[in-house]
Amino acid sequence: MLDQVEKEKMTTSNKLPEKCMECAKSSVILFHRKCHFCRDLEFQESVLCDLNRCIQSRSNFECCAFQPMFKLVGPSKNEEFVSYDSSTQESKEKFFLDLLNSDKIKYERALALQKLARDPDGIYMQLKYHFAWNVSLRRSIFSPANNFFDFVSDTFLRCGELAGGFVDLLYLAPDHLHLYVESDGELSIEEIVHRIKQFSNDAILEKFPLIRDTLGGSTELWDYAYFVETIG
Repeated sequence: MLDQVEKEKMTTSNKLPEKCMECAKSSVILFHRKCHFCRDLEFQESVLCDLNRCIQSRSNFECCAFQPMFKLVGPSKNEEFVSYDSSTQESKEKFFLDLLNSDKIKYERALALQKLARDPDGIYMQLKYHFAWNVSLRRSIFSPANNFFDFVSDTFLRCGELAGGFVDLLYLAPDHLHLYVESDGELSIEEIVHRIKQFSNDAILEKFPLIRDTLGGSTELWDYAYFVETIG
């Protein structure tokens, strides 16, 4: 008789699109090979896969990051698969600690304390987030990323007022991105994401009109789904 864990695995597998069942990432825990940020932060690619799946139907599922499993005996010696090691969680924590202890954050903390000292009844709120989301259908739009990074980074910096704080591009991968966002708490996460996506979508497509061809004529650069975690 199967135990509960095995039953859950079978149930989950049966819900995956056929293409995912044939993809190497569906059976091996990996970090995105083309995203240094994912590897350094131990951000599993399965998160990006889940974001892609949750907004599509199984029957018409599309994924441009599809990697067929050509063999079942495991990777060759020349392939570098990175498996998950819980001990590497330390690197993720160190990254965010370094971010929170940066000169910019220290300055803003000091400024907030000064304002609070002058006006004890005043409330100063600043929420910090790590966002990640996919290009539509995980297409490799930003390749090579160096050709796009400066403009895309500047575009997100201009989104600070829309988020009620500050927006910075942490990493631009061919098929997804990572953002650091500070907010004053006046807007919901959903509203922040909607504003940032809409502004960046229009600005990037205007600057790089050829991207529309890669998108099949669509005007939607980003997938609707997104990942978010609070970091301070």
